[in-house]
Amino acid sequence: MQVKDVMTSGVECISPNTILREAAKKMKEFDVGTLPICGDDDRLAGMITDRDITIRAVAAGLEPSMAEVRDIMTPKIIYCFEDQDISDAAHMMEQNQVRRLVVLNYDKRLVGILSLGDLAVDTGDEQLAGHTLEAVCEPAAAQL
Repeated sequence: MQVKDVMTSGVECISPNTILREAAKKMKEFDVGTLPICGDDDRLAGMITDRDITIRAVAAGLEPSMAEVRDIMTPKIIYCFEDQDISDAAHMMEQNQVRRLVVLNYDKRLVGILSLGDLAVDTGDEQLAGHTLEAVCEPAAAQL
């Protein structure tokens, strides 16, 4: 089974210069906790989560009606390709302890997002989903 068989497609990008309040409204509208950020060339530039808005912006004193997504987005994104085997993508999620993977085509354009929920519901492979969830949720090693 390939990633494209179970991913969520039709994902909408926002611009890096989107105001944080607008990003939060889009999250509410789409009932999601993360949004991909695409530059002028429609290529992935980063991601922003509801947690980013709360921790990196609001808690730091940034004004959500003035600050832009670019100010707090995560530019380094873990991604997979749409024709990758689902078990390879699950392994990437485990290794990087991420709950979502951005899915790209070979032009590096966004085509979807693969979530733990997609693995759990759409693959029919309870063992794969359970193992991935366990690895993603495992606490990172304490640093002294």
